[in-house]
Amino acid sequence: METAYDGRQVVGMDLHRRRSVLVRMTEDGRRLGAVRITNSPLELTAAIARAGKSPKVVLEATYGWYWAADTLAAAGAEVHLAHPLGVKAFTYRRVKNDRRDAADLADLLRMGRLPEAWIAPAGVRELRELTRYRHKLVDLRTSCKDQVHGVLAKLGVPVTCTDIFGVAGSAWLDGLGLPQPYAGKVASLRHLTGELTGEITMLSEVIADLLAGDRGYQVIQQLPGIGPVLAAVIIGEIGDVTRFRNAAQLCSWAGLTPRHRESDTRVARGHVTKQGSRLLRWALIEAVQHVPADTLAGGVKAAIIARRGKEAKNIAKVAAARRLLTLVFYGMRDGQIRCLAGHRPDPPARPA
Repeated sequence: METAYDGRQVVGMDLHRRRSVLVRMTEDGRRLGAVRITNSPLELTAAIARAGKSPKVVLEATYGWYWAADTLAAAGAEVHLAHPLGVKAFTYRRVKNDRRDAADLADLLRMGRLPEAWIAPAGVRELRELTRYRHKLVDLRTSCKDQVHGVLAKLGVPVTCTDIFGVAGSAWLDGLGLPQPYAGKVASLRHLTGELTGEITMLSEVIADLLAGDRGYQVIQQLPGIGPVLAAVIIGEIGDVTRFRNAAQLCSWAGLTPRHRESDTRVARGHVTKQGSRLLRWALIEAVQHVPADTLAGGVKAAIIARRGKEAKNIAKVAAARRLLTLVFYGMRDGQIRCLAGHRPDPPARPA
């Protein structure tokens, strides 16, 4: 039975693929009502209308949350997005159901204890959709190429070309005369590789046009190792850089800072957290793979390897990626990277 209430309501929404549960409560935690809906903008708009004017609504950043957040915002709600890692403790309750999950989300929001995720605006979501899709297509193309090499290895055919998918390599493959079914598989994989290349090229052009007027996109390409493709990934994954107070906060959000565990007088610092955007970390690590030692990020990597040996090359790459992300922060925020103009790298430290 629903209770009459004239104040501002707090709503927790447990979102699923087909159905969702909404629990409404007062700002002091009194339960007002709950409803289960079939997912659709029409039903969600009707359900949130019961919460009065400008309710505060929280839902988890789970599968397919875009439509729900947009529908709620269009209905006049103040939308909050719960970070999945922050509400993971719900899974350890003795009794767990959709209404309890929605109510717990609402409780965290009204008490000011909600671990929030950023709700990216439509433009950032569109850019992410393009860059992430392009990345997946590149992975698929790489898989196709690897399978061709695998077929040749099975047949004991030595590869004599540097790139078997280039002009000379394609002519070489045409003249091999492989037996069936291997010839058919190679022909299919080569066809798929060509189709994927066309799609990837088209997406690259669309992304470049979309970011043509973005000052941060142009500036961060001044950094060694960052070209148009990686710059687009970085811009899309970070979004609005001003939501971070400083570069250290951005590095922490990206999962490039060490874990910190402290209890009583014992402090333990471990590997990087690897939380945040996996694609952003990939782009930064990819960018520092071959940067020269006379650059800011390259100098960090060279100094660590010189001090700790080649066994620490992965640690050095992460440290260099963190330094690179720091420079990206200032480039996106200020529209320029001042330290690049007069940089004179320090020589690598000599091993102890």
